Amino acid sequence: MKLITEVALPEYPFKLDHQMPVLLMGSCFTENIGRQLERYLFPICINPFGVTYNPLSVKKGLEALMHKKAYEEDELNLHNDLWFSFDHYTGFSSPDRMVALDQINRSFHPAKELLKNTGVLILTWGTSWVYRYKKTGDVVCNCHKIPEKEFTRTQLTTREIIAAYEDLLPQLFEFNKSLKIIHTVSPVRHWKDGAHGNQLSKASLLLAGDALQKQFPEQFFYFPSYEIVMDELRDYRYYAEDMIHTSDQTTAYIWEKFRQILVSESSREIIQDLEPLLKMREHRPGTSSGKSQRTMEKKLQELTNKLKIKYPELL
Repeated sequence: MKLITEVALPEYPFKLDHQMPVLLMGSCFTENIGRQLERYLFPICINPFGVTYNPLSVKKGLEALMHKKAYEEDELNLHNDLWFSFDHYTGFSSPDRMVALDQINRSFHPAKELLKNTGVLILTWGTSWVYRYKKTGDVVCNCHKIPEKEFTRTQLTTREIIAAYEDLLPQLFEFNKSLKIIHTVSPVRHWKDGAHGNQLSKASLLLAGDALQKQFPEQFFYFPSYEIVMDELRDYRYYAEDMIHTSDQTTAYIWEKFRQILVSESSREIIQDLEPLLKMREHRPGTSSGKSQRTMEKKLQELTNKLKIKYPELL
């Protein structure tokens, strides 16, 4: 008996493998898939600007990676004794201006180099709502606890998102001629505007992505993470305690779907071989004796040595 409405997965003309660098940018859901790829030793870069929810801020980050050499001192702002960038999330902020700038550029430079050479860029949009800083009119990635009255909050139309990416995508495909983009919409609900408002926001993202996929069919692809959660994982056990964010179980489920259709056979074999080693590394010893701990460490070293011979480029 079938107990779920299973989402049909698309076919892709390419696969990810351990020789292909991957850049991931967007909402926190990007980080969930990114951490899975990172765990299995894929060469990746996750959110060099931090978690970014709206399509225009994602676009601005990609434009910076293509066209900027580095961030400069005069691009930082000061609020509540913290230096920050409106292009970045709060994790880059610091009371020391040069520390903040250094953190930003240490993340920026590897991502810039990766974008030139990556085969795949994974973009996750979370919301079509944006905050514009009134003093400049610019859309910000994060408001950095500046009073809300200093921003204008507006919802992007589907046409505005499409127009922004009709401008961006040809630049990206010229910058990196082998680039493929996997677009996803985050299943994490933005509840500030209520259930209906959240659906309208997601609908704008889905419609814009679909239009871009039709316009760039050989380079822009969609992965249905949103549909998988909405249709296959309807039960609230797949959500975190706030009933908004998805749980670790959901991440694992979507990762399995992602791996099934987007990871090459050779890399799936590597993942299978790495799993026992990773579980041993992540195991937290309890109250076992020193002898059993030494036995575990010996097994870990033996397995590591074995896999180093098979995968010298990874370990």
